[in-house]
Amino acid sequence: MPELPEVEVTRQGVTPHLMGRTVARVVVRQPKLRWPVPPEILQLEGQVITGVSRRAKYLLVESQAGVLILHLGMSGSLRVLSPAPPPEKHDHLDIELDSGAVLRLNDPRRFGAALWWTLPLEAHPLIAKLGPEPLSTAFNAQHLANCLKGRTKAVKLALMDNHVVVGVGNIYANEALFGAGIDPRKPGGELKPAAIERLVAEVKGVLNRAITQGGTTLKDFTQADGKPGYFAQELLVYGKGGQPCPVCANELKTVKLGQRTTTYCPSCQR
Repeated sequence: MPELPEVEVTRQGVTPHLMGRTVARVVVRQPKLRWPVPPEILQLEGQVITGVSRRAKYLLVESQAGVLILHLGMSGSLRVLSPAPPPEKHDHLDIELDSGAVLRLNDPRRFGAALWWTLPLEAHPLIAKLGPEPLSTAFNAQHLANCLKGRTKAVKLALMDNHVVVGVGNIYANEALFGAGIDPRKPGGELKPAAIERLVAEVKGVLNRAITQGGTTLKDFTQADGKPGYFAQELLVYGKGGQPCPVCANELKTVKLGQRTTTYCPSCQR
């Protein structure tokens, strides 16, 4: 699944091709995605794109008429194509631009979304209750401490809770907890202030490194220009259960937390 760095890399990749362009046509080939694609999405036709932003893992294509909200789901990707080849089986949505380029949504598993919104973005039900962006100043040690206070839930599950902070998916939660030396199973309410400070710093650090390197290469993700990300080469623990810890060489252990595979070092993470 594309996580926040992959979505941010996609945003950075498509923005120069979209900003200031007029939408010539919107083509919906498959309206049955995670949620039905609303017919109001055609209101984007004739509009100038005034902004391309991201909130959590939602990409936002802004115009005076409203906002196109895109989500890549489990296996989706966006490409800017010029000229655009004939659509293939899983090419569900085209945004044709006055430049002749096409923004194309491909989603084999159809868990992605293309929605339309005309009210203030903060009022959208998918966005209204989201926590702070992990790379913003709003995500800090005090905020995380307030969210963890009294919680018995495993700290990894709290870190992946979008009400606490958005976009810290399974890969980056594993990596950040390892870097901070925190056992992912540990109840969040038991973390000391110093550990919380380390965890916030590691979350920001691992996400920034992943964005810089173009996102983690997973089975279904490539960038907007078709090039894969390279951060998978730097993963320290994710997907490496049973291998030696890169710090102490003891065996990395794997458990399930919230139905998600969790890898940690019992010696380095306390």
